[in-house]
Amino acid sequence: MLSRVVRAGLAYWAAIFALGFVLGALRVTVMVPLLGELAAVLAELPVMLAASWLWARVLVRRHRLGPGAALVMGALAFLLLMGCEAALALGAFGQAPGQWLAGMGEAPGAIGLAGQVTFALLPWWAARRRAGAG
Repeated sequence: MLSRVVRAGLAYWAAIFALGFVLGALRVTVMVPLLGELAAVLAELPVMLAASWLWARVLVRRHRLGPGAALVMGALAFLLLMGCEAALALGAFGQAPGQWLAGMGEAPGAIGLAGQVTFALLPWWAARRRAGAG
C-alpha cells in the first residue's frame, strides 16, 4: 500500500511541478510585465488547480487509493513541491529563506500558497468523491 501511495505522490508532484515550472516561466516573463504580479498569479492559478484536479483523479483511480491514502499522497506531493519551491527561490533567484517566507505573506504569495494547499487536498477530495462520500 505504501509504495502505491509514494508512487502516486511522486507522479502527482512531478507532473504538476513540471506544468507549474512552464507556466511560472510564462507568468514571470510574459504575464507579470503585462498584468502585474497579482493578476498574473490569479490567471495562472485556475489552470494549475484544474490540471491538479484532473491528474489527482487519474492517480487516485489508477492506484486505487482511499481517502486516507490519498491524503498522504497529497501531503507527500505538497512537501516535495514546497521543497522545490524553496530550492528554486534560494538557488535560482538568490532569495534568503526569510525573503521566501515573507513573500508568502504578500497577496501573490499568499494566493499561491493557498493554491498549493488546495493542490495537496485535491487527491483526498477525489478519493472521497470516488468512494461516494461527497
